[in-house]
Parts: sequence; C-alpha cells; structure tokens
Amino acid sequence: MPLLKLAGPRPKSLGVDDGQLAPCPRAPKCVSSQATSRRHAIAPLPMRGSVQASMQRLVDLLLEWPEAELITEQPGYLHAEFTTSLLGFVDDVEFAPAPNENVIHVRSCSRLGYSDLGTNRSRVESIRDAYINTD
Repeated sequence: MPLLKLAGPRPKSLGVDDGQLAPCPRAPKCVSSQATSRRHAIAPLPMRGSVQASMQRLVDLLLEWPEAELITEQPGYLHAEFTTSLLGFVDDVEFAPAPNENVIHVRSCSRLGYSDLGTNRSRVESIRDAYINTD
C-alpha cells in the first residue's frame, strides 16, 4: 500500500478510436507504439498465436503483476492501472491488438507530472520480456 495516493482523475481519452490509442501528450511521461515522435515511440508487442490467445496471455500477466490492477478487459482492448509503491502515482497502460499487423499496440502514460524519468518505457519493456518469455 502506497504512503500517499497521487492518482489524479482517470483520463477520458482512454480506449481505442478507429484503431488508434490516444496520442501521447507532449511531456516525456508517455510511450506508445503508435507514436511518431522518437521521444514517445516504442515497439508494439508481437502477436503470440491468435488474438484471443495473445490478449489472454496479457491478462494473465497483468493479474499477477504486483502494481497492476486490470480495469477494462474487452475484445480488442485492455486497460490496466499501475500504482507506484511509494507515492501512489498512477499510470495507465493500454493494449490494442492489430491483427492485420500481427502486433498488439501498447500505450503507457503517467497521469500526473511532467516527466516519468523513463518509468513507462521501462515498464513496457518489462511487460514485453514477461509476455515473450512466459509460456
């Protein structure tokens, strides 16, 4: 349980709109596999089998992640909130499969502050590693 809870309101822009996750804000507190700027760009996750199997793999992983709470699980979309252990900052992490590209797009963004000091990029890479290396 964090000492403080610095969550901020849940953004209204979350979700998928015409196959796109919300763009990252200009501040360096977000990464997205659909971003065009180098500051925010990160590779999508590779599809591992069917869309359903790949998304279930992510659900299983998120349910076991200590700082994660699965908020939305729908066909074609996952949203989890990650809460930091010390101050309770909340980051929104979203996944949206793109079967025609054989990938799962990902977006991770801090709700508060200007910079996340690389936390979202590091988190996505940790998720990628667990997703790829878990059977």
